[in-house]
Amino acid sequence: MATTLKQSQNFIGGEWVDATSGETFESTSPADGELMGTFPKSGADDVDRAVAAAKEAYEDWRLVPAPKRGEILYRFAQVLAERKDEVTDLMTHEMGKVAAEAGGDVQEAIDMSYYMGGEGRRLSGQTTPSELRDKFNMSVRMPIGVVGAITPWNFPIAIPSWKIAPALVAGNTVVFKPATDTPALGQRFVELLDEAGVPKGVVNIVHGGGGAVGHRLVRHPDVPVITLTGSRDTGVTVMRNGAENLKRIHLELGGKNAIIVLDDADLDLAVDGIVWSAFGTSGQRCTAASRVIVHEKVVGELSSRLVAVVEKLTLGPGWEDDTDVGPVINQSALDKIHSYTEIGVSEGAKLLTGGEIAAEGDLGKGFYYRPTIFGDVESAMRVAQEEIFGPTTVLIPVKDADEAIRVSNGVRFGLSSSIFTQDVNRAFRAMRDLEAGITYINAGTIGAEVHLPFGGTKDTGNGHREAGQAALDVYTEWKSVYVDYSGTLQRAQIDNA
Repeated sequence: MATTLKQSQNFIGGEWVDATSGETFESTSPADGELMGTFPKSGADDVDRAVAAAKEAYEDWRLVPAPKRGEILYRFAQVLAERKDEVTDLMTHEMGKVAAEAGGDVQEAIDMSYYMGGEGRRLSGQTTPSELRDKFNMSVRMPIGVVGAITPWNFPIAIPSWKIAPALVAGNTVVFKPATDTPALGQRFVELLDEAGVPKGVVNIVHGGGGAVGHRLVRHPDVPVITLTGSRDTGVTVMRNGAENLKRIHLELGGKNAIIVLDDADLDLAVDGIVWSAFGTSGQRCTAASRVIVHEKVVGELSSRLVAVVEKLTLGPGWEDDTDVGPVINQSALDKIHSYTEIGVSEGAKLLTGGEIAAEGDLGKGFYYRPTIFGDVESAMRVAQEEIFGPTTVLIPVKDADEAIRVSNGVRFGLSSSIFTQDVNRAFRAMRDLEAGITYINAGTIGAEVHLPFGGTKDTGNGHREAGQAALDVYTEWKSVYVDYSGTLQRAQIDNA
């Protein structure tokens, strides 16, 4: 591996420092147990130091012209592109993604940083005509202050970029808490931001668990914005804990995404889309296709084709060239995934393939689960309703397109959706009627582009979006400005009646 971090620190106010307690925790590879590094086990005191540094840095950073803030993001994108192979390799070890997917994760951060760098020369507001003579109206975006960014382990470079890049270009400062399963990647992200020229205190990283670091960050009175990607339960807790200070809370939570395959679909294309969406990243995506809703006329054919492809997938470490499916993140995830296999069997679903922990040979050193497919699934079963977050998908037969859309919508989440059909009328009805923040036609449920909003409806979040110009709404306040050059006091509606 190109880079192994053995002893790391927090980054606060431009300096690398130990946790106040002096305590540490270890990060190990889910692929083979390799030690990735030792990291500070931080607490409330460390968060307070980081917030104080970020608050102090904000007073100057907000005054840096936005185009200059954008130029720093351009430099970061360039630095990250130069180190892409190194960071990709690190990700295959610490997070477990196969190399191609890890490279895509890094590339998304490069793309996001370039995109948000460009926003430094836009940060668009509006101008409108006034209803009065000799008066000018406009709205502008203003930064808010310190942003607390809490990120997950499954996209350990991409998701921090989704949150930190727009926060920075808008003029905010950041306290970043990466996941404890992927601290080395969070550390490298901040090191490269520092190398790109982000001023001291503008970005700070505090390692440690959600109960200590995350809890204090959410409750801290000097952190007006919290952005979190995580589980629904965590999101509810964050909203509750941030309510006392009326914080702006941005949540990206779970998904129970479905691919609809109608009777006129290109089945070869559908199989490719299902395999990529259900088993890429070992199913550990909020956009993973853990449901496949299939027209009853083609369910048998699709099932046989899908099982045949999935049973040829190779499990192994992400850095090996022939690996198709890497490990899941840890033992707890492995146990949870297998528990859902047992639930599916007990509910009467038909186990078509997989459903086993893979522990033979070197696989026993890591956390591997065989790609799993259930058939004969009813939409009310737990395996069709609850987020498994592993390499498991279920086949749900339906009679027609209308039923397919009803079943797709019949879950508490609404992140990503997909339909395979050759009928343009069915496609447009799906685009209108699927209750999700993202809809794909003749493609799987993943693969967002950085210039469009990313996020979902219902329990997937609380209405905000990552990416695109919509992300700027999380990290800016609107200010309306009126310039009256009439030389007299004009009283708007009173004088305009």
